[in-house]
Amino acid sequence: MGDSGMLGDTPMPEHEPYIPDGVIEQSLAVLSGVTDAVFMPWIEDRINVIWLEANDDRLGITRFEEGSAELNRRRRLRLDPGKVTIGLHPALLEDENLYRHTFVHEFLHAAGLTLHTPLHDELTNKVAPTPKMSESPLLQRLRDSVLGDLKVKSWSCKHCGYTWDRKTVRKPTRCHKCARPL
Repeated sequence: MGDSGMLGDTPMPEHEPYIPDGVIEQSLAVLSGVTDAVFMPWIEDRINVIWLEANDDRLGITRFEEGSAELNRRRRLRLDPGKVTIGLHPALLEDENLYRHTFVHEFLHAAGLTLHTPLHDELTNKVAPTPKMSESPLLQRLRDSVLGDLKVKSWSCKHCGYTWDRKTVRKPTRCHKCARPL
C-alpha cells in the first residue's frame, strides 16, 4: 500500500473519527482468554483514533508510540503499551460495515494481536464480519480502481476460444464456458 492515492479523491471530514457503538465491549469479550492479547487490560484507555490522509491507500493502521524494542519488552513483561493510535481512512465513512470491521481489526492489533493470523481474522469477524463485495460500495470502488490499472483486461481460453472481461483481481483457474484449467 502506501501513497499512490487510490482513495485520494476522498474529502477530509470536519469531525473526528467515531468509535462504533459497542465494538470495544464486544472486542474485549472475544479477547477474554486470548493469551496474546497482552495489552487488553489497558487498551480501552490508551487508544486515540485519527483520520489517515486521503491519499493513503491503507484503510486502517495501528501505531504504538513506543519503539519496537520497548514494545517487545512491554509485550514480554505484559506491561501497559503506552499511547496507541488507530488511524482510519476517511473513505470508510461511505461504508458503515467496513468502517466497523476496520476499526475492530485495528483495535485487536492494539490489544496485542499484532500479527495477521487466522485467530486475528476469526476474532475480527466474530465482532464485525467482513462485508461482502456486493454489499460494500467502497470495496467495489477499490476493486474497480485496481482492475483499471492492470494490463490484462480480459481472459481467453486456449481450449475453446471463449473470452470474457476481467471482473476479479485474481486469475481464474478454469474457463467459464468449458471448465478446463487455464
